[in-house]
Amino acid sequence: MSTRTARTAWNGSLQDGSGQVELTSSQVGTFDVSFPRRTADDPNGVTSPEELIAAAHSSCFAMQMSGVVGQAGGTVQSLEVTADVSLTPDPDGGLRIDAIRLTVTGEVDGLDEQGFLAAAQKAKDTCPVSKALTGTTITLEASVA
Repeated sequence: MSTRTARTAWNGSLQDGSGQVELTSSQVGTFDVSFPRRTADDPNGVTSPEELIAAAHSSCFAMQMSGVVGQAGGTVQSLEVTADVSLTPDPDGGLRIDAIRLTVTGEVDGLDEQGFLAAAQKAKDTCPVSKALTGTTITLEASVA
């Protein structure tokens, strides 16, 4: 299949340094990263690994949900997917991603609400990013628009 590449250039110490993440394969952008901004309540225009994971998970889930709905005989009109990735202190030291909350609201033809909810659960369980993050608690909230 495919391999995608991102590159990070970092200068300085953890607390005083900073870097840039380049989305190398797509060449769609380069984004600033900083450890103090990573852990702050306000990222102040700087991204983080957690935000990039959230972007990866929400887009992967949306694609998977569309496929699962189609396999169930439905047609997606629209999906709104949010992924909230939580960074917390690790009891063993450092930090860890301890939870991801996926939220999906959608308009789907050909499936009732129960079918939509079942498709959402299956998409959560089978999305490649969900599979890659199996050590993290992933919850799902799904609703029909």
